[in-house]
Amino acid sequence: MPRRSPNPHTPAGEKVLATASELFYERGIRGVGVDLIADQAGVTKKTLYDRFGSKDALVAAYLTRRHERWAAWFTERLAARGAAGSGPGVEQVVAALEIAEEWADANVRGCAFVNAHAEIGGTEHPGNAVVLADKRYMLEVFRQLLRDAGHPDPEAVGAQIHLLYEGAMVAHTTGAQPDAFGTARAAARALLPG
Repeated sequence: MPRRSPNPHTPAGEKVLATASELFYERGIRGVGVDLIADQAGVTKKTLYDRFGSKDALVAAYLTRRHERWAAWFTERLAARGAAGSGPGVEQVVAALEIAEEWADANVRGCAFVNAHAEIGGTEHPGNAVVLADKRYMLEVFRQLLRDAGHPDPEAVGAQIHLLYEGAMVAHTTGAQPDAFGTARAAARALLPG
């Protein structure tokens, strides 16, 4: 009998995705099996596979949902900062780093995409494309902020600020630098004119 095409957009699919998202973030991708996800979501393994097709596809859906949630939250907060007078330029870049720190404080296991890459990177896993897209998204955010500010070299300086952001995320999560985001903001200010 042919298998149905995956359709996660059902109440059961949403419940599986919400449960898997929480478990993958808290315990890691390899540390969570489909039996546990199905049990905690209150569905059968058949339902899980009918909705997503495979655990790998479920991981990719988790990462996609996580990116969508992060991007919406970040964009909303950044727009609110802009409306409050943090216009284009240094202050908008600094605001982006402050917003990232808020997210990091609330997500104590660190960046879900770095965590996922540690487990699935270097493989043909479909989640790798989502990890890469998320990282490219933030790189483009910083470049666009600099373009909007009329910076003479938004590509190179945006890449430098993106590295400050990524480094701050990791140093903050590991506790290597208690004020990692403060250090990143100071470095960003040093890179940018007035």
